[in-house]
Amino acid sequence: MAGAQDRRLTVKEAEKLVPREIRKPVKSMIPGEKPPVHDTLDTSDAAVKIILYNDGTWRYARDPRSFADSAVFRKAWNAGELNPYRTKLEDLPYRITLCLADSASRFCCPNKVKVFSPFGWRRRRNHTGVDLPLPTGTPVYAAFDGRVRVSMYNRGYGNVVVVRHASGLETTYAHLKERNVQAGDYVSAGDVIGLGGSTGRSTGPHLHFETRYEGYAFDPQWLIDFETGTLRHGYFVLKRKYLSNTSRYYPESEDEEDEIYKAEEQDRAEAERIAREMAAAQYHTVKSGDTLYGLASKYHTTVGAICKLNGISASAPLKIGKKLRVK
Repeated sequence: MAGAQDRRLTVKEAEKLVPREIRKPVKSMIPGEKPPVHDTLDTSDAAVKIILYNDGTWRYARDPRSFADSAVFRKAWNAGELNPYRTKLEDLPYRITLCLADSASRFCCPNKVKVFSPFGWRRRRNHTGVDLPLPTGTPVYAAFDGRVRVSMYNRGYGNVVVVRHASGLETTYAHLKERNVQAGDYVSAGDVIGLGGSTGRSTGPHLHFETRYEGYAFDPQWLIDFETGTLRHGYFVLKRKYLSNTSRYYPESEDEEDEIYKAEEQDRAEAERIAREMAAAQYHTVKSGDTLYGLASKYHTTVGAICKLNGISASAPLKIGKKLRVK
């Protein structure tokens, strides 16, 4: 069993963090859409603040510093290595629920444009993200709230920024002309983390964008529809099979996702029912003179019930010393 720090959330836990109504696509916030902040108020949850704007509007916001001491941030935190994880793929759960956006956490599309180079094999090389065309100097936005783990120059990625998010997801922004953040900085969705460019191993101005979990890249289009600039869902069930360079995004209907959760809930309910039954089970060790009718009377049950629990017939002889389940 995985440790508490990397176990996947149950459906009920996920719903507490991300309400079920966030199953609908989440529109990208427009950077600069709000006027200057007038004030910040505390709430009963120390991690959640109320942001008041000069025009009298407000919204909830989750303070990214609130999860800085969590296990997901302490694990393999290295500001000088793009992939510091050493997790074996087979040690990851089959499904991991990633909470991406809710009423207190927003989303911003890094660059709203049609993908021109998708995830997967490309010219016999593994392309671990998507390439989004943009003119040099175009602002590049943080997709989600988080903390910058890497901000450096890399021979292949050029100027690159890696942001770690509360869910354990990491997003990578590469080939930047400039980096506007440093390792350790806290960022919110929509913050300008750099300017688009063509640094490193690049054939022209574009943003190379990656999504990774425990160091394993998966197709960002599972999360984001870049052409419309929307987040497909506020939470996402990341399947282990997606963590492969051959697993590109393909549409899944909400009905199919509903079936996954329904089956998961049914499996859990069945497991809990069996556990309760086993905990309440009673056994009797057959002694000389015992009969099924006598045992049924003693334990306030029926002969038929005892036979069904033990897979025997009412006429079967009772063997002394044999354990029978009577409840």
